[in-house]
Amino acid sequence: MSVEVVLPGVLADLAGGTKHLQVEPAGGTLADLLDTLAAVHPALARRIRDEAGAVRRFVNVYVDGDDVRYAGGLGTPVPDGAVVQVLPSVAGG
Repeated sequence: MSVEVVLPGVLADLAGGTKHLQVEPAGGTLADLLDTLAAVHPALARRIRDEAGAVRRFVNVYVDGDDVRYAGGLGTPVPDGAVVQVLPSVAGG
């Protein structure tokens, strides 16, 4: 199973400078994907998840365009071939 993780430039720096990662998660959920990602890119993982393992409040994660906050959180299914986007929120005015 292979999943594409798409990162903005600010997070790509924590993944060796690449904006598109091919990840082969150990299972079929977002939690499994993030665990696999953490093993390879721990600094990136710390920017996505907090100390309790939850997705950080100001980070938006989408699986095939669906916001995981409304699709099951860390239990959101991530099928083979899915595209997962990770976007930090932008604040300001």
